[in-house]
Amino acid sequence: MEFTMIETGWLSILPPIIAITLALITKEVYSSLFIGIVSGMLIYAHADGGNVFSAAAMTFDMMSSKIADNAYMIIFLALLWAVVSLVSRSGGSQAYGRWAGSKLKSKRSAAFATSLLGVLIFIDDGFNCLTVGTVMRPITDRLRISREKLAYIIDATAAPVCIIAPVSSWAVAVASEVSKKNGFNVFLSTIPYNFYALMTILMVFFISFTGRDFGPMKKAEEKAKVEIPGENAGPKADQAKGHVMDLVLPILVLVICAILGMAYVGGFFEGVSFSEAIGYNPTAGLSLGAFAGLLCAMLLYLPRRLMKPKEFIDCIVYGIGNIVPPMLILILSWSLGGVCRQLIGTGVFISGFVNESNLPMGLLPFLIFVIAAMMSFSMGTSWGTFGMLIPIITMICETEAGAGLLIPALGATLAGSVYGDHCSPISDTTILASTGADCKHISHVETQLPYATLVAVVCAVGYLIAGFTNTPVIALIIEAVLLVALIMLLSRDKSSRSL
Repeated sequence: MEFTMIETGWLSILPPIIAITLALITKEVYSSLFIGIVSGMLIYAHADGGNVFSAAAMTFDMMSSKIADNAYMIIFLALLWAVVSLVSRSGGSQAYGRWAGSKLKSKRSAAFATSLLGVLIFIDDGFNCLTVGTVMRPITDRLRISREKLAYIIDATAAPVCIIAPVSSWAVAVASEVSKKNGFNVFLSTIPYNFYALMTILMVFFISFTGRDFGPMKKAEEKAKVEIPGENAGPKADQAKGHVMDLVLPILVLVICAILGMAYVGGFFEGVSFSEAIGYNPTAGLSLGAFAGLLCAMLLYLPRRLMKPKEFIDCIVYGIGNIVPPMLILILSWSLGGVCRQLIGTGVFISGFVNESNLPMGLLPFLIFVIAAMMSFSMGTSWGTFGMLIPIITMICETEAGAGLLIPALGATLAGSVYGDHCSPISDTTILASTGADCKHISHVETQLPYATLVAVVCAVGYLIAGFTNTPVIALIIEAVLLVALIMLLSRDKSSRSL
């Protein structure tokens, strides 16, 4: 169906406001986004002389068109989670844990290895949380690292790593939200401006290496010295038949073939530059990589009878089923963005408002970071937050006043979304991290919140600097120095060193 835009004035901002307000009040994203879409269609139908029935029909026309436009994205997510499910089932994670346990002899080495493994498993945050927790928990328990510390390391290397990894479900989700055709290249440009992700990774490695803790985490680490974590956790699981390569090889094949797939689809082997090739249709290339990872898993597992053919297929179906909820968020946010951009002229109205306002545009990244952080913390979802905000941010930055701030503003959006997701007690990532570490959920939230908030405060300073300098370099240097200094100050008591 062809959509024709009609300028509806101030009514054009009602759908995103309705969706955001409902999400904050109800803590439920799906119905909030859908009601936002329907409200936009009712506004459009009224302006176009239609009725309720035509609004309902156009709602599903918009949703179907967005599904068609992003079909490769949906295919990639389905294949990716099929691979994730198979790798988890193969026993490769347990095998890696057994191998790592024989190499790690100190708390520092175990914490550092846990952080490194969290960074290396960048395909998806849920897979990251459960895999790292399953693999490292027996090792960290033996070396008396608290479950709270393990949960923090898992959580701090899940979403913050996935949001800056080019080959991940998060990267494709963000790229699909950007209205420009070169959405993948825009995502790559936001990485230096994703201050929260970068500073969180710096903090988790610094704390893992130095053993400096403060606040509730310090108390949890002191308790672990006299009470073995997980001592009464119940019977241990049976040893799996998998090997380390059952974890490493499918993921390695997926990543390498995804990069080659993006280059192939974009025409790199026909003379197109690499940067232009991978930005042409990245989801098509990523789908090829995920399919290659699936084939690798099949050739690796079935001949060795790690699982029967029926179990193999059941794992694929189970994995695809797990990606349905976040996929639904994406479809609804695509549709809401389509209503605002293509039908009711939200961008036109916002453009006029921004051009007439006297707000210093250098404050935009800072304000966006704060708003995204509050939304994500309240709703417990980063995908839902940036799904709502990215369409609005791109419209603001298409104005003359906002020109040149698109990349910093998008980086701030993603950073704020990840902060809220990182420490919200109702976030699925927070829940999965405490599950993977077998840590009490409320204990994980209480010990992690001071760490995450410290990083967020430092990043807020960085966005004030970046908004006016329009470069991430100065802000990153100042943030890194400030963050390390604050950690040293807060953990200045020698007894705070846990390693």
